[in-house]
Amino acid sequence: MAQNDAPGPDTPPTAAARLSRLEAQVTTLAEAVRALARGLEAVPSQDTPPEETARGARLAHEILLSQGL
Repeated sequence: MAQNDAPGPDTPPTAAARLSRLEAQVTTLAEAVRALARGLEAVPSQDTPPEETARGARLAHEILLSQGL
């Protein structure tokens, strides 16, 4: 009979798995920050249109939700 090497539900994730997940979360957060920044970027002497700000915030929120954050 062959042994199953797959970790069980009570086995903590390995360091490599945790690092991989952390890297994915940081990448997702960076994308969300970029979306927010694009929504807020404008020439300093001009007002940012509210719809641009709202679009950036909505996109950032959708990015975070899509990754379960």
